[in-house]
Amino acid sequence: MKPVQVLPQAETEANKAFDWYEEQSEVAAGRFSLELRKAFLAIRQRPQLYPTYLHGTQRRILDRFPFSIVYRELLNQIQIIAIAHAKRRPGYWKSRIGPAE
Repeated sequence: MKPVQVLPQAETEANKAFDWYEEQSEVAAGRFSLELRKAFLAIRQRPQLYPTYLHGTQRRILDRFPFSIVYRELLNQIQIIAIAHAKRRPGYWKSRIGPAE
């Protein structure tokens, strides 16, 4: 399995979402965190499984929360580009993508 690199902007998005859910309910925040971790593991184990998305990326949609994990598989790692809310403009994260390894 390749290591996963989470871009700082994606980490910020995940933290903001967790904080919002925590304000609503600690249980909801815990479930969000667990689902996010499971999705990261699934991507790491089988990155080719998820469909292609925008700008040379792939996307894993969370099951119970309105978020997607946008990522790309590079030669030596999997790069998490965004933890994108379903209501955000598609591709808002495009500027985060640098050249492939």
